[in-house]
Amino acid sequence: MMRREAIRRGPGLVGTVARTAVIAGTATAVSGAVTGHQQKQAAAQQQEASESQQVADMQAQLDAMQAQQAQQAMAPAAPAAPASAPQAAATPASGGVNIDGQLQELASLNAQGVLSDADYEAARAKLLGS
Repeated sequence: MMRREAIRRGPGLVGTVARTAVIAGTATAVSGAVTGHQQKQAAAQQQEASESQQVADMQAQLDAMQAQQAQQAMAPAAPAAPASAPQAAATPASGGVNIDGQLQELASLNAQGVLSDADYEAARAKLLGS
């Protein structure tokens, strides 16, 4: 009797399992690399957004400080004009000088912070000396 030899039509069981293991390993490695890349990219975007927010906050603080400095620079110049107007208004219609009214006006301007202590003392001395 003749023995039939087995004819193989494709890879054997061990070859198929090995090929499947290689494909699965490659897919896992690629998947891990893609995930790692995505995580790094997300972290970089988050860092950039954080830095951008910090820059915006610092710019807002700088703008606020500049506006405050501009306001303070304008404050001494603005009270100079109104300070002379109350003095003229405090003068009675008869042409005399109302020293008490002017001293009270100077004291209120000093209390409000419009006049510094040195300016108040100089204006007071001028009024009392005249």
